[in-house]
Amino acid sequence: MIGTGKATQFEYKALYKPNQLIYGLGQTAIITGWTVKQAIAKHLQPQEYAVIGQLYSPTRGINLLIRNLLFNPHVRFLVVLNATREDKNAGAGICLLDFFRHGFEEGFTDSGQRCWVIRSSVTGYIDIEIAASALEKLRDSFEFQEAKSIAEACTIAKYFADREIVEPWGSALEYPMSTNEPTVLPGPRYGHRIEGKTIAETWVKIIHRIKTTGTIRPTGYDGQWQELIDLMAIVTDEPPDFYFPEPNYLPVDRSFLEEYIPQILDDAPYQEGVKYTYGQRLRSWFGRDQVEQVIHKLIGEIDAASAVMNLWDVKDHDKGGSPCLNHIWLRVVNNEISLTATLRSNDMFAAWPANAMGLRALQQYIRNEIAKRSEYDLKMGALITISQSAHIYDDTWENADRLIANQYALIYNQRDYYDPSGNFLIEVDGKEIVVTQTTPGSGDVIKYYRGKNPLLLLREICAASPAVHPEHAGYLGIELQKASDCIKSGIQYMQDR
Repeated sequence: MIGTGKATQFEYKALYKPNQLIYGLGQTAIITGWTVKQAIAKHLQPQEYAVIGQLYSPTRGINLLIRNLLFNPHVRFLVVLNATREDKNAGAGICLLDFFRHGFEEGFTDSGQRCWVIRSSVTGYIDIEIAASALEKLRDSFEFQEAKSIAEACTIAKYFADREIVEPWGSALEYPMSTNEPTVLPGPRYGHRIEGKTIAETWVKIIHRIKTTGTIRPTGYDGQWQELIDLMAIVTDEPPDFYFPEPNYLPVDRSFLEEYIPQILDDAPYQEGVKYTYGQRLRSWFGRDQVEQVIHKLIGEIDAASAVMNLWDVKDHDKGGSPCLNHIWLRVVNNEISLTATLRSNDMFAAWPANAMGLRALQQYIRNEIAKRSEYDLKMGALITISQSAHIYDDTWENADRLIANQYALIYNQRDYYDPSGNFLIEVDGKEIVVTQTTPGSGDVIKYYRGKNPLLLLREICAASPAVHPEHAGYLGIELQKASDCIKSGIQYMQDR
């Protein structure tokens, strides 16, 4: 504390995410939720706040915020802004207010770890390592109010700033966080392909791939992420009403989805402090309704390769806050409509399932509108997302490991053995191995391979059909070696025996 009276200045020191905060000299913490923090700061003087920061997640963000507040006992006032649809969806602001209103109790995270659970209709966690007495002291030491608009938040902050200086509630408390450094196996740097029938299945495979071979890099947001570059995820058979596993291990449920899908399908008016919604970018941002454009495009030219929607504005390079979802392309092939989306940056653990379901809803909407307005009754094809930076933030690594431990083996063991590269019939003709490649559906013969050396034959097959599934290639290697051994020993060879 510097000086006396109203000239008093305090210094806020953040232990976690320090570069994501705006610092002031006062005693009020302003939590802006999904509203950009600069939209508040520009209306206030530094003496009128201690810190301004955004809060997105009740299960990831509140824990770090509580730790920072415990380290800054001079902060005695709290303003929580709940102004946007995104705030309602995430519920982080409500959960934080419920911590101060209703407290917490011992419980478990959704992955079974002991923690403090906030008494709220919105699920929120605090690390069990933080003493309950410290949390109760924090609750008893704050005066807090909720705001529904930027103007109201600023008015409340100014009201708190005009109050008499309040002494700090105690000494700074620090509770170190445990770290989880993943073991990374070697793998390709660029270009990854993952396919699943449902979004849930595909998501588990994505998390496993990133945690297994992803590169650990600093994020620029006071942390690390584990990342794959250019990850293509293909969902082939998501049902119309979406598949949710039971018990649901996805970071999204039906109630959240009901609030989220309109952010992609519907236009939204401009709101100060809110960057954009995807629906706004698609429906009105560029002066055209791009969703309507692609519907008309495909009705007029059903096999068009130009049914494109763009969310990137060239001004995004200058002002920041650019959309993660950049580009959407629809294509009709064999009476089947597919949707491909490009995302420049993608939180695969917390955001991808909702992203995928929202995009699938858009795909279904376009398909239905085409059916209403024309004679085309299209089938729903694949949903493809191309995530140029597919990453998992370090504060979810532990949860990702538990997801893999609990779900990956179950999903992998339920796989089928269909390979679009076809099937391979292996026989012995005298002293040579003969391999017949057939189409995966009708079984038409498309190619023959002959030779005595199993390794050279396998290489020839993989060169001719480079997309053959790795597991299928391994199987071929085993069978070709068996055939070679049978020739040498004079034993009759039979495939799969």
